[in-house]
Amino acid sequence: MIAIGGVIGAGLFVGSGAVMNEAGPAAFITYALAGGLIILVMRMLGEMAAAHPSTGSFADYARRALGNWAGFSVAWLYWYFWVIVVGFEAVAGAKLLQYWIPGVPLWIFALVLMSLMTATNLFSVSSYGEFEYWFAGIKVVTIILFLGIGAAYVFGLWPGKPMDFSNLTAHGGFLPNGGSVLFSSIVVVIFSMVGAEIATVAAAESDDPVRGVTKAVNSVVWRIGIFYVGSVFLLCTILPWNSAELGESPYVSAFKEMGLPYADHVMNAVVLTAVLSCLNSGLYTASRMLFVLAGRREAPQALLRVTDKGVPRWAILSSTVVGFLCVIAAYISPDAVFLFLLNSSGAVILFVYILIAVSQFILRRRAGDEEMPIKMWGFPFVTIFAIVAMVAVLVLMAFDPETQSQITLGLGSWAALLIVFFLVVRTRKEYQDQEPVVGPDAQAERILVLANADVASAELVEEVDRVQPGPQATFYVAVPANPVEVGTALTSGAVWIDEETRAAAQRRLDRILQVLTERGYTADGEVGPFDVRATLDGAVLTFKPDAIVIATAPDSQTAWLRDDTVAKARERYSVPVYHHKYREGAPAGLG
Repeated sequence: MIAIGGVIGAGLFVGSGAVMNEAGPAAFITYALAGGLIILVMRMLGEMAAAHPSTGSFADYARRALGNWAGFSVAWLYWYFWVIVVGFEAVAGAKLLQYWIPGVPLWIFALVLMSLMTATNLFSVSSYGEFEYWFAGIKVVTIILFLGIGAAYVFGLWPGKPMDFSNLTAHGGFLPNGGSVLFSSIVVVIFSMVGAEIATVAAAESDDPVRGVTKAVNSVVWRIGIFYVGSVFLLCTILPWNSAELGESPYVSAFKEMGLPYADHVMNAVVLTAVLSCLNSGLYTASRMLFVLAGRREAPQALLRVTDKGVPRWAILSSTVVGFLCVIAAYISPDAVFLFLLNSSGAVILFVYILIAVSQFILRRRAGDEEMPIKMWGFPFVTIFAIVAMVAVLVLMAFDPETQSQITLGLGSWAALLIVFFLVVRTRKEYQDQEPVVGPDAQAERILVLANADVASAELVEEVDRVQPGPQATFYVAVPANPVEVGTALTSGAVWIDEETRAAAQRRLDRILQVLTERGYTADGEVGPFDVRATLDGAVLTFKPDAIVIATAPDSQTAWLRDDTVAKARERYSVPVYHHKYREGAPAGLG
């Protein structure tokens, strides 16, 4: 239902009128073309998500395929897109409420809606899912009723109404504004369909991620075909494409044309449901992107904290703050600040979709003939076609005066993110390879090992020899209870991490201690908090080492190096700090 609701938004109920005004009776073809691209993107995303379910979803797949820069930029771009949408939807919902209660200021309604959806997301993941289930249900029922009633009206099954398709060719013909408008309108239509990909994020927090993703992806074809193309076709048949009433809501106009009473009030309530659904999903998705970024050490560590019900509270509240700021911006300066925010996020989703397609192309080539629950059709040709088609949409936007600012500001936002990423990487790299200088006769008696993975015995022995332990050396191993990549959060979502995280960390600690004791060393250890620096500080205070070994994965995999763990330890402590990197292919976790 989350996947179904994701493709039925206010953009369909309201925005379809603008598409009809521009493309004419052939508007349903535009929806079919745009829907085809969304279907291909979802199929590619489904292939990756079914093979590797992940809370980070396409951000993680971009990281695997293209590198850390891609995962960093995709996650932040998608987060930025949704927090702006959250603010926009709150304002849109407030305007809908003013339809019934015009005397209440816009900002009060927006504040109420933001507070309601924030509380829903903070309570539990299941409450988010329950709200989204019913929101999606209302939208689906409305569309199905419209399809049934509209089909009866068009095909002559309506009392006193013969079969009539004249609106498809009357008023200037089937393509009154030319064939090119079919493609120029694709931009608007794609944006109205954004949201189906949320299912691949939410599936990671479900009991059966692969089943959930498979069902969502396999059903996306009929969902878009029926709900979008089918309903817009009926709209084009029932109403003249140049009707002045289309701008408000073509569905309201269609119901009025058929003589149904109270159509405006009913559809206003349905559109409000669609707005709340989008707001609800936007907060959920944005918070999960922040959660994964924090786990990757690319956002503040506090965002990893979860409640007893597995809800990443601070990630949700941080995303909500941006939504509230958008509401304030819309209230203070709707024609300047808020418009700037909307334009700067307009092209972002296409950047994300293109990176999804490129990631699938690369990862599928790496996988070869590996068995997968879902496979992209016609690989690699269909994937390449989808990439070219989406780039073509961006080119159309660049040459359209009404959307040029979206391309410019969107590219500017992406460029700013990449600059931040590469500056941080460059700064960190200056410190990562500075090994301590130790005299030839120096021996360490109390050695602290910070690790977050199962260390191969041979590698550990090599590192122990390099540290030059004394004959009575004692080891103390500290393992942070970090949920991302080594616990279950990366594959199963924030909701499952509470008990499993510490249990997984304890298992890793036990295996490392076993390796050391089998070599004859005295070894003890502890599972620390999820924050690696807090774990290290606590272990240093408890054990008082004279040498520290920090074991990390290779540069291409580790998040600890992105957080300057080694460099900061060398600055903070007066004892030698050794950096051990696992070999490529060795078992490794977050460190």
